[in-house]
Amino acid sequence: MVSAGDFKNGITLQYNGGIYQIVEFQHVKPGKGAAFVRTKLKNIVDGGVVETTFRPTEKFPTAHIDKIKMQFLYKEGDQFNFMNTETYDQIALTEDQCGDAMKFVKENEEVTMLSHEGNIFNVDPPLFAELEVTDTEPGFKGNTATGATKPATVETGAQVMVPLFVNLGDKIQIDTRTGEYLKRV
Repeated sequence: MVSAGDFKNGITLQYNGGIYQIVEFQHVKPGKGAAFVRTKLKNIVDGGVVETTFRPTEKFPTAHIDKIKMQFLYKEGDQFNFMNTETYDQIALTEDQCGDAMKFVKENEEVTMLSHEGNIFNVDPPLFAELEVTDTEPGFKGNTATGATKPATVETGAQVMVPLFVNLGDKIQIDTRTGEYLKRV
């Protein structure tokens, strides 16, 4: 249990039937009346942000978030299959459960799964992915206006905007959080 008077950024707690992480907090002592704590809470399951106030004596149960390293094995239909690298247990998640997280993940790469009480609510891919370009149009000389880009398909099937000098078969590095091209490898 954590009381509102002891709030710190990053603490995860259970509130209103959801799991929230404290993004911002401020202890307020008005000239008249009782003190209160103004907070910004982020729902870690759906990403929504809620602003609310609490009395400093209110208590909330802390939520323990487990981070598990899993290896992505293969995709079968709309199911992604993973294996725990320590216990060798296998689980399957649907595309809806994974969201866009698997766009840049190849087979046999590790991902981090976040769970609360055994319920997986988020899949975090590695921050950067090195993927081969499998389809793109050639860039022509003279088409080199500053910052010009073209669409390219990488080996996982995702579309990325790349500079004109990137060709078919090149390996490129992608930021998985934004889906942006970083550099040619």
